[in-house]
Amino acid sequence: MTKDALKKKIGNRIVKLREQKGWTQSDLARECGKDRQAIEKLENGKVNPTAYSLFEISKALKIELYQLLKF
Repeated sequence: MTKDALKKKIGNRIVKLREQKGWTQSDLARECGKDRQAIEKLENGKVNPTAYSLFEISKALKIELYQLLKF
């Protein structure tokens, strides 16, 4: 798997989990202390997320980090 493909998979997983909660990008951003544009870039696979960013998102979604990376 390429780096770009992995970023896209992670982004799609974030979208799916966020939408399951009925949240907008702004809702998720607020919950994890980021701005909406940062969430948008993550979801679109435009940036390479750090481990800590993924941890913050999983914490906001109230899931374990491994669940975020489970595709």
